[in-house]
Amino acid sequence: MRAFLADTLALVTFFTLVGFLNERFVAGMAWHEVAWSRTIGLPLMVLTARPYGLWRDWVMMRLPGPALLRDTLALLSFQMPIYAGIVLVAGADMPELLRALGGFTLVLLFSGRPYGLWLGWVRTRFGLPPDGPKPMSLGG
Repeated sequence: MRAFLADTLALVTFFTLVGFLNERFVAGMAWHEVAWSRTIGLPLMVLTARPYGLWRDWVMMRLPGPALLRDTLALLSFQMPIYAGIVLVAGADMPELLRALGGFTLVLLFSGRPYGLWLGWVRTRFGLPPDGPKPMSLGG
């Protein structure tokens, strides 16, 4: 339960702000569209926060490369389809959708690692390891 709460708090706080800024100032969505998008996004964030945390932990443990690349790949691959659905349901037309996805891609490219660090920080506040449980190993 602590992992669910930590991952949910981290995702909701980080991406409510990021989504708002992207939708309003990059995509040019109207205030009512932004409000509706954030309203739709909140329950989806609650439902997907822990699965994303597990996905990120898997990517971080299994893929080679620097944490910056792994965090970014995990975030892009998991969040982009969800975000596209949110923006479409909120009423964005095709040009707004394309601008929102373009802007969100840039946001995710630059926020993958900061979000990974934020998630780790929030997890430690809940008494959890920042990058998820470590796999069991012999002799360790």
